[in-house]
Amino acid sequence: MVTVEQIHNGNGAPATPVKEEKEESKAVILAATQTSPIRAPALLTPSSPEILDFPKSLQRKVVTNEDRLAETAKMYRNIIVNIGEDPNRQGVLKTPERAAKAMMFFTKGYEENLSELLNGAVFDEDHDEMVIVKDIEMFSLCEHHLVPFMGKVHIGYLPNKKVLGLSKLARIVDMFSRRLQVQERLTKQIATAMVQAVQPTGVAVVIEASHMCMVMRGVQKINATTTTSCMLGVFRDDPKTREEFLNLIKK
Repeated sequence: MVTVEQIHNGNGAPATPVKEEKEESKAVILAATQTSPIRAPALLTPSSPEILDFPKSLQRKVVTNEDRLAETAKMYRNIIVNIGEDPNRQGVLKTPERAAKAMMFFTKGYEENLSELLNGAVFDEDHDEMVIVKDIEMFSLCEHHLVPFMGKVHIGYLPNKKVLGLSKLARIVDMFSRRLQVQERLTKQIATAMVQAVQPTGVAVVIEASHMCMVMRGVQKINATTTTSCMLGVFRDDPKTREEFLNLIKK
């Protein structure tokens, strides 16, 4: 599911949301006490494993590769020249090198894979109630314009005798968001990675984000937000379980 929302005030004009967001991360872990009437025991298996790991032939070397950084810096210097700026001016003299290092950090997810990221943090646990980590900050680059989109990720899953270390959910978000992305694919990749990690009976992922390609250019709608969701297993099949998750992430 994909929705785009723009906030308005009473006069119909765009308005800034009233609710203030805290600066600090507030990933909240919720364990639901209600039991949904239908909880299928069957394990989920990854439906699209090919989207999890970037092809090895295209994986880049680590960011310390001096040749790669130097080549990228040259490209940034060309950009500075082509927009009409003096590349030798003091303020931008070292900008190509700084920008190259920044880009390597923004896209460091290409150097990571799921198995190494999990690092054995999958634990046997007799728990089959909903686990939710919400409000995980996310920053990524739109693959169409190379400008940022940012927002929050909410992840829920129904364990099947196995649970995942809580910090790993945030690391999964980082691994896939630190690549050139579209929000729709990012949502599915996170959900599929959860399936591969712990084979739960259900996974739900919702992302709410603001895209700078809509804010800084084009239609320039500063209050527009995009919401995407991916529901797998019980969350897709059972409306009550899905509703429980959606209600919990709103609190």
